[in-house]
Amino acid sequence: MSENEIEEEMYNIGCKFLLERFKDDDGGVGVIRVEDGSYYTSVWNETNNSAVDLCAETGAILEAHKYNKKVTHSLCIIKERNSKEIKILTPCGVCQERLYFWGGDVRCAISNEKNKIIFKKLSEIQPYYFITDKR
Repeated sequence: MSENEIEEEMYNIGCKFLLERFKDDDGGVGVIRVEDGSYYTSVWNETNNSAVDLCAETGAILEAHKYNKKVTHSLCIIKERNSKEIKILTPCGVCQERLYFWGGDVRCAISNEKNKIIFKKLSEIQPYYFITDKR
């Protein structure tokens, strides 16, 4: 499967899950692809204390750790209440740190003005990572 096909498939998996799970509510979904071609999905959580909220891809990242699988791709998408418009988000700095566990070659979807499916390596998103052997 080509990179474009993988990235398109991830996006389709994420959109389907996002619209089913959150229907007319605000929502965020993470999709992680691992080296054997499996996908893990997860959702953001919101609490009464935003300091303990978790990003949408956190659960899927933890699934990869649970099954001892190397992450190859990461996607985070969101939608607002009563909208079907889906936006792609670059992983936040915390999630970038979580993903760097598998090195700078992990491909991540990035935010962009036209909301196109664009993936970049972590080493491109964060070129000055402080641990040089993870690049």
